[in-house]
Amino acid sequence: MTDPYASRTPVHEQPLAGFGTVRVLPLDPAADAEVVHGWVSERRAAFWGMNGLTRDQVADIYAHMDTLDTHHAFLVVKDGEPVALLQTYDPAADWVSECYDPEPGDIGVHLLLAPAGPGGARPGWTAALSGALVAYVLLVLDRTRIVVDPDVDNEKAIARFLKQGFTAGPAVVLPEVDLPDVYLPERKAQLAFLRREVAFAG
Repeated sequence: MTDPYASRTPVHEQPLAGFGTVRVLPLDPAADAEVVHGWVSERRAAFWGMNGLTRDQVADIYAHMDTLDTHHAFLVVKDGEPVALLQTYDPAADWVSECYDPEPGDIGVHLLLAPAGPGGARPGWTAALSGALVAYVLLVLDRTRIVVDPDVDNEKAIARFLKQGFTAGPAVVLPEVDLPDVYLPERKAQLAFLRREVAFAG
């Protein structure tokens, strides 16, 4: 099978034993809109805040993000198959900074995993993928701490982060974002943090 993403230059590439090679690609708002819209429209992705948006609206949001120096989006692919949407941001330039005290070297992360394929989820896959993305964020981008803010009701994501070594912070209320290009309602989130020395201990 031809890899439709082969011509795109990754910002990070990492083989995962037993699973294949993961590549982190800068998101192309137009070319990747169909895939991303399919994911964010699912009920399981309601916490992403894009349920009900059209494909073009999703493309417009990521086109706007592409103009920012503080927020970035990436399509994660494994052997030519899209497997996740990764977003990174500078917490000091985000509403989350109103809810905790950012430290130098902090980086915010949002992660949306693709739905399991026809064969279902493979044991160990999510942990392996998350490890590769942590390596990209902390080592390649040279940051000292990851900040995540899943919905307090997203128990699956919270459990996954804690299992990965994150430390739970406070539950907070993230304020409404009402901008010309982006609208996100107020939401309750569970902050969690992962320091580089913890992520790569031992």
